[in-house]
Order: sequence, then structure tokens, then C-alpha cells
Amino acid sequence: MAFPSQAVLLQYRDIQKPEEHLMTRLSIALLALLTIPALHAAGPSPAPEGAAVYFISPQDGDKVSSPVKVRFGLRNMGVAPAGVERQHTGHHHLLIDMESLPALDQPLPANEQVVHFGGGQTETTLDLPAGKHRLQLLLGDHFHIPHNPPVLSDVITIEVK
Repeated sequence: MAFPSQAVLLQYRDIQKPEEHLMTRLSIALLALLTIPALHAAGPSPAPEGAAVYFISPQDGDKVSSPVKVRFGLRNMGVAPAGVERQHTGHHHLLIDMESLPALDQPLPANEQVVHFGGGQTETTLDLPAGKHRLQLLLGDHFHIPHNPPVLSDVITIEVK
């Protein structure tokens, strides 16, 4: 049984001609495509002076066992989940064994080397194979775009036994 609002929607859909239904869908799709670039037109979110992201643990040069508990620190900014727009906030991205930084003027990719913490997490546990690994933190705004200037930690190198 349909609820009253569903019944009205079903009745409206039933009286629409197929070409009107298609035009409605195309209009919505076009509106979405035009809106998305406008969201990025303002550019990256500004970072306040003195903003810094850093590793609480492990520290550079540490010899660790897998799984590795990694704790993130943040100074002069707040943490907010992805999709939540608040001034001077962002969420962490962990760069693992990257040779160079990803593009800093567009949303960060999500892959094995760029791990997103869009829920606002401030720590994680990594299963890393034995050997040396380079880790770096990068804060992203509500769209996963790094701030301007980028809030980027020093690279640390750890060795997994």
C-alpha cells in the first residue's frame, strides 16, 4: 500500500507523457552538471596561519610491527567530516609510499596510497608489509581538496619488522 505522498507521486508520474518524463530527468541531470563546477569555482578553502598537521605516532625513524597504529595531530584547525563545510576545518588523508604529492588544486584521489579519513577519524591501524615506508598527512576540505596553503605534515619514514 502506498502512503498518500507516494500515491500522489505515482499519479503524477502516471499522467506524465514519456517525453515529459525524459525531459524532467534531463533537466535534473543538466542542473547537476552545471552546479558541480560552481561548487569548485571558489577555489580551495583557506588555511589559517599556523595550521599544522603532524604525526603523534609513530615518529620518524621508528621501527614498528604490523599492524601499525597511526595517530594524527592537528594544530590551529578543527576536524570535520567530508561534506561538512565549516571554516578552518578539514579531514585527514594519509599518503603512503608516494614518490610525489598528488595535485593540490583538485579533490584527492582515493586509492591504496591516498587513504581518506572522511569520517573525521584521527587515528588508524595499517597493515604494512615488512620494510621501509614513507608516510605523510595532508588535510583536505569538505570536497577533499587541500587547503591553501596546503596543511601538510613532514614525511616520516618507518621500518616495519
